[in-house]
Amino acid sequence: MSRFPRSQEYKALFYRIFLAYVFYLLARILFLCYNSSLIKVHSVWEFLTLYYHGLAFDTTAILYVNALFIVFSILPVLYNTRKGYQTFLFYLYFITNLIAYATNFVDFIYYRFNFGRSTITITDSVAHESNKALLFWNFLINYWHVFLLFFVSACLWIYLYKKVKVKEDRVLFMGRYFIYSTLSFVAILVLCVGGMRGDFKKSTRPINLIDANRYVKEISQADVVLNTPFAIIRTMFSNSFQKVNLVSQGTIDSLIIPVKQYHNNPPTKPNVVIFILESNAREYFGSFNKEFNIPNYKGYTPFVDSLAQHSLIFTNAYSNGHKSIHAVSSVLAGIPSFKDAFTSSPYPKQPTESLVSTLESIGYHTSFFHGAPNGSMGFLGYANILGTDRYFGKTEYNNDADFDGVWGIWDEPFFQYFNRELGKQQQPFLATLFSVSSHEPYKVPAKYEGKFPKGDVNIHQCIGYTDYALKQFFAKAKSQPWFRNTIFVLVGDHGNTVFYDEYKKEFNRNAVAMMIYRPDGKYAGVNRDYAQQIDLYPTILDMIGYQKPFRSWGRSLIGDSDEPPFVVKYSANLYQFMSGDYICTFDGKKAVGFYAKADKGMEHNLISKRNAAMDALERRCQAFIQDYMERVIDKKLGGETRK
Repeated sequence: MSRFPRSQEYKALFYRIFLAYVFYLLARILFLCYNSSLIKVHSVWEFLTLYYHGLAFDTTAILYVNALFIVFSILPVLYNTRKGYQTFLFYLYFITNLIAYATNFVDFIYYRFNFGRSTITITDSVAHESNKALLFWNFLINYWHVFLLFFVSACLWIYLYKKVKVKEDRVLFMGRYFIYSTLSFVAILVLCVGGMRGDFKKSTRPINLIDANRYVKEISQADVVLNTPFAIIRTMFSNSFQKVNLVSQGTIDSLIIPVKQYHNNPPTKPNVVIFILESNAREYFGSFNKEFNIPNYKGYTPFVDSLAQHSLIFTNAYSNGHKSIHAVSSVLAGIPSFKDAFTSSPYPKQPTESLVSTLESIGYHTSFFHGAPNGSMGFLGYANILGTDRYFGKTEYNNDADFDGVWGIWDEPFFQYFNRELGKQQQPFLATLFSVSSHEPYKVPAKYEGKFPKGDVNIHQCIGYTDYALKQFFAKAKSQPWFRNTIFVLVGDHGNTVFYDEYKKEFNRNAVAMMIYRPDGKYAGVNRDYAQQIDLYPTILDMIGYQKPFRSWGRSLIGDSDEPPFVVKYSANLYQFMSGDYICTFDGKKAVGFYAKADKGMEHNLISKRNAAMDALERRCQAFIQDYMERVIDKKLGGETRK
């Protein structure tokens, strides 16, 4: 037996924890390799600096994941060195570590859609899917190289673990053994608590996702500092919906104007048809990129580009979230999603004034269409919360011959089904369709292989296919009696795979296509002001001449002169608020950065040169977040709480 009791066990423990650090470093390198076009690290030294700061986040994740393993490794008992006990520790170590480690590999691919490390809300993306096994198999086939890398890493990790073994030891001095073991047990646990928190200072809270931004020059680099297990653990039991008291109610009423009322148009009752288009980023539409001077630019939407010539298009529009369900609450209810999705928070199940409720109050019939299995993405549940009259999904379509094999019914046949069902509905109606086909695995129906340009990234041909499906829809719909008395809205739900450098910039990753078409030609032209998904709700009510007051954090894009154009969203673990000449990054209480509006890459923080315009923008951020949190938490989203 060694001079110090259990020394070989402690050496083995520290070696095994050290291995976790080694493989987290490997995952960080691979993550950056997969996403080097989205995250710019300009030198090896800069990467090493980011890695150094990331060690604190790795420590927290590794200690949380290995908490049970550490405890069982250092328990002051006599049988720790026995072969059976060491086998138990081996399985405990790798079951917990490899599950957590795998989430890093998910983000090799998912980051290009999410533009951030995955949090616990990743479970919301699949919770409502009935075809989870099919989705997993599809991911396995299309991204086999990620699985291969994970398998090789896991095998190497197991091999290295076995290089250091704990030999069975005999205890000679019981008292000395238990005293030394107990003191070591307490000391190691104290160190672990400090590691989980990030430090031992009583005055500081445990490190969180937002702390990664303290160490970066460019916002996207925070995702190199972070690791995915940390992001999931830190959001697992957190609730980012918390009230703040930053400004007076008078400031909120004057700067945010949370209750709107318009008298710009006489009351009318046109039909409203909204296409929320899966992954339709602004980047893919030629008509939206004419003025950006992008070298060698190509678009993939010839039909929408032709329709845009007769529509009101918004060339500076953004999504208010990064997932599909975020777009539904933003477009239909004017409720954006920030750190955590509103729809997966404790608060969506409350009476909510929305485009659905306001139009139903004046006699509209409402419906929601989505070609995926009913309940997919949480759309059915949220449509019911909003009070939508009817839901049409894959079940109602009732023809699996048109199933794409992964997500739902191909867009072209489902859009035609949409057209037929609209012909059966009582006018006036509000009908929303969420498309399916412009989505990973980026395939088109076999009969259309080669019809649409493959383009430069995998989604381009799918964008072309959905554009063609829209063309076929409008070709049929224009002969319908309801067509000319209809407002059509087309809006992307969020971005997707990026090709052009202009859209790799931090703020532009949320840029989406957004346009409004009226067959009577009343609204046409190019609107270059800031616009966002939450603006569509008040804009439509303004267009139809809805005269009553209503709750809205957005603004009418055709007639609101009281509130300046703005965009609010959450990215890189910070609120981002763009208005006037600046972009403000905001931690929930105060501004932490200001950038010139042209600096969409958000590379040059001007906070050291604060001026009156920046101070005013910070107050708008404070007023917005304060009112948002209060209304959501206190369940003041309904029409009866307008005052």
